[in-house]
Amino acid sequence: MSTEATERIYTINLGKVLLSPNNQRAKRAINMIREFAIKHMKSENIKIEEEISHLVWARGIRHPPRKIRVKITKDDGNVIVSKYQEEKKAEETKSEKKSDDKKKSDKSKKEEKKVEEKKEDKKEKVEKKAEEKKESKTEEKPKKEEKKAEEKAVEEKKVKSEKKTKKE
Repeated sequence: MSTEATERIYTINLGKVLLSPNNQRAKRAINMIREFAIKHMKSENIKIEEEISHLVWARGIRHPPRKIRVKITKDDGNVIVSKYQEEKKAEETKSEKKSDDKKKSDKSKKEEKKVEEKKEDKKEKVEKKAEEKKESKTEEKPKKEEKKAEEKAVEEKKVKSEKKTKKE
């Protein structure tokens, strides 16, 4: 027997889980993952990591995922099913992460500035509208008074013209 560990990456289709009753789907998904590992690694000793279980149960018992990407490792008859993580993400160096963080912080600062500018513009518009309303109210009062005075003058003229017509 070889003592060398074999490692394979699979995408397991869990679509048939939907054929089972609502309240048993996540359980059935875990069993399907176990059956898949037994079939492909030809070993009965299967261990499913907690991450996989959390991934399947994340949306509850009724709505497990349709597909799941796993890394299956076989070592001396023991088979471990773990969550697959892309190599690019695992190999990313700290310097790359730092540069990404700087870029993100620069972008977030720019976005924050834009949001603040928009808020300031809105405040200015609201203030202008408020000032315009105040001005229009103050202008309306004299206009109303002028209208009343004009109306009184028109009435007085009518009264005078009526008196003249009566005299004649």
